[in-house]
Amino acid sequence: MQDGETRSVKVRDTGPFFPDTIYRGDALALLPEIPAGSVDLIVTDPPFAIDFRAKRTNYNRTGSRVLDGYCEVAPDEYGDFTNRWMEEAFRVLSPTGSLYVFSGWNRLKEVLCGLDRAGFHTINHLIWKFQFGVFTRRRYVTSHYHILFAVKDPLRYTFNKQDHYPEDVWFIRREYWKGKKKTATKLPRELVSRIIAYSSNPGDLVLDPFIGSGTVAVVAREMGRHFLGFEVSGEYYAFALERLREEGMHTGLTSERGDAEGEN
Repeated sequence: MQDGETRSVKVRDTGPFFPDTIYRGDALALLPEIPAGSVDLIVTDPPFAIDFRAKRTNYNRTGSRVLDGYCEVAPDEYGDFTNRWMEEAFRVLSPTGSLYVFSGWNRLKEVLCGLDRAGFHTINHLIWKFQFGVFTRRRYVTSHYHILFAVKDPLRYTFNKQDHYPEDVWFIRREYWKGKKKTATKLPRELVSRIIAYSSNPGDLVLDPFIGSGTVAVVAREMGRHFLGFEVSGEYYAFALERLREEGMHTGLTSERGDAEGEN
């Protein structure tokens, strides 16, 4: 979407939040403030509870360019954490809304159980296959993520078929920002744009409760959707704001709520 273009606008109550805005704060505290049924699509890559620690040298990157601030969840708390945010995700989605949630294999059980417990209907279990570049000696190299596509109503949800034969294994290269500041983990634009194209329409509201580097907000805005995001890390929040501004997008209002509200 170019500057000056208009988008269709839905009269939608988003409570204390402004559309096209990211907020810094804990998703578990902010999600309950979103009115029920106000979100059309949720796309999110939550913490994986794998003791990742955002190592600066992961993937052979220059450590000084990788931001600190990655917030992990303790493994013994992951089930409760997942149940809590998914329950709220189900509540805030519109009757025709969809959820795409990323997961590593380590905590996939908790994610699947959380979807069922919250009331979601899982439509597809997608596999994102990518090159990983990590050498292992005593195990196979993990070179994929799981993406769970779930809806509130299995008989009524948005699905804009983009391909004649859409398969459930997606081969999309990771993005390498050579010589640039970056977060420890980030989703490729191509991956996010594919999800948004399939499961939303222009003018819809796309939510990412764990917005990280801000890719979901950036791509949603480019594709003529509204966005809303939360991020607990101050460093990631500032990075996402910088991305939005550098790419010439008006972010609406930014906000600090609680100890730190505002996202990414």
